[in-house]
Amino acid sequence: MKKNLVITIDGPAGAGKSTVSKILAKKLGYIYLDTGALYRALAYKALKNKIDFNELAALKSLCANTDVILKNDKGQMKVYVDGENVEGKIRTEEIGLAASKISSVAVVREKLLALQRGTVDGNGVVAEGRDMGSVVFPNADYKFYLDASLEERTKRRHQELLLKGTQKEYQTIQKDMSERDQQDQQRKIAPLKAPHDAIVIDSSRLSVDEVVQSIISRISIK
Repeated sequence: MKKNLVITIDGPAGAGKSTVSKILAKKLGYIYLDTGALYRALAYKALKNKIDFNELAALKSLCANTDVILKNDKGQMKVYVDGENVEGKIRTEEIGLAASKISSVAVVREKLLALQRGTVDGNGVVAEGRDMGSVVFPNADYKFYLDASLEERTKRRHQELLLKGTQKEYQTIQKDMSERDQQDQQRKIAPLKAPHDAIVIDSSRLSVDEVVQSIISRISIK
């Protein structure tokens, strides 16, 4: 059996990419690559150091002086910044919006591109993000674009935050998500869009298991 397929799953925030990708990778015995975590990691350090995202020189310095690495932990890539595991610090809405902004900067994308592609190296990979199929892995074996309505994505994020004990107004979450959609779709470099050869799945009325099964049914491993 061929074990080194590259499968990309792109889509907007809240569409279920992370959950679906993790389950899919586990079922296939593949590495799960959360590319958004890399941008969140750099955004985290930029915010921590009060760097203006409009100052290109400052961002170039940030990239030149920041050590970002991925470590394979039982099939899941964990991101480290300057030796610090930042997984527990980069999942906030503030970091998410900042990551969307910083990901539109060419020098940032250049720094992370090789790191993302390096995860393949003969491995089977499920890579999720916003430009996996269009830019990072244009020759991926299978490309999927996971979408859902803004209302459904807001509902999911609201429930997720409640389960974590975080109280945030539904309208605020929807506003933040809409703003992030706009940033991702309108940026000049690698904007969020469905690759022309991707299979589009609308998860608005599908359970996580149904989405995973829909993807598996379209994959041929041989």
